[in-house]
Amino acid sequence: MSKYGVMVMGPAGAGKSTFCASLITHLQLNRRSAFYVNLDPAAETFEHAPDLDIKDLISLEDVMEEMHLGPNGGLIYCFEFLMENLDFLTEALDSLTEEYLIIFDMPGQIELYTHIPILPTLVRFLTQPGALDIRLCAAYLLEATFVVDRAKYFAGTLSAMSAMVLLEVPHINILSKMDLVKGQMRKKDFKRFITPDTTLLDDDPVDIARRKAGENIDNQSLDVQDKDALMSGATFKRLNTAVAQLIESFSMVSYLKLDCTDEDSVQAILSYIDDCIQYHEAQEPRELADEEVEEE
Repeated sequence: MSKYGVMVMGPAGAGKSTFCASLITHLQLNRRSAFYVNLDPAAETFEHAPDLDIKDLISLEDVMEEMHLGPNGGLIYCFEFLMENLDFLTEALDSLTEEYLIIFDMPGQIELYTHIPILPTLVRFLTQPGALDIRLCAAYLLEATFVVDRAKYFAGTLSAMSAMVLLEVPHINILSKMDLVKGQMRKKDFKRFITPDTTLLDDDPVDIARRKAGENIDNQSLDVQDKDALMSGATFKRLNTAVAQLIESFSMVSYLKLDCTDEDSVQAILSYIDDCIQYHEAQEPRELADEEVEEE
């Protein structure tokens, strides 16, 4: 009997735990069962108490103190320890029925989603037929405020694409914290960020401001200690262009919008998750209608 789950991922501060809490609340209000698994050994506060917490197995604080590791190294050690003790997951998840949506709240360290093979191994274990057999999808969150800084937006999108390639499971990408960008950008302009492409770099606000100021920075004459100048120079712009072209050439990433303060927005994301994991075989994802665009 298959189980159903979603792995909530993304960089630190993207709103993963907030989304998990909103999702659990929405499920409870709609008489659906949720099983909340915290896999972030550094997490301390929760709106909903986890049903299974990795800190009952190992904590980041203890690892950093006893192994003399930093936060990133300590987190990787925690996951390596988890992979050696997978019975911790099996014993808790094996008895769950298909009525539950298992929500995995993941840590924000990007290394786990890019080049370290720990998460792919964990995903294969969770989805293996005949064992836990969880129909799993990944939900990768990126903060919507990143659209203001094109470099951050494309760097985050590259990380999302890396996770898609690495994990090889059904995947949705989400621009979270939409409530923070309301009023800062017209909906018509924001729609350009739903599907990333290189034209977004043509009207980068940072470059426009520098051109208006009459700046013309020659990278060869820059002080390598001047971080702000390096991060706005021609070489950095070429790097961003190369990243954007790579993302566009793969054509894998597009975004859904999430406002955790809006019940309809949470329901719309849940419908896409349900579609990915085939929770209701005949269900179609629910499109959240856009409000009318106010022209300037």
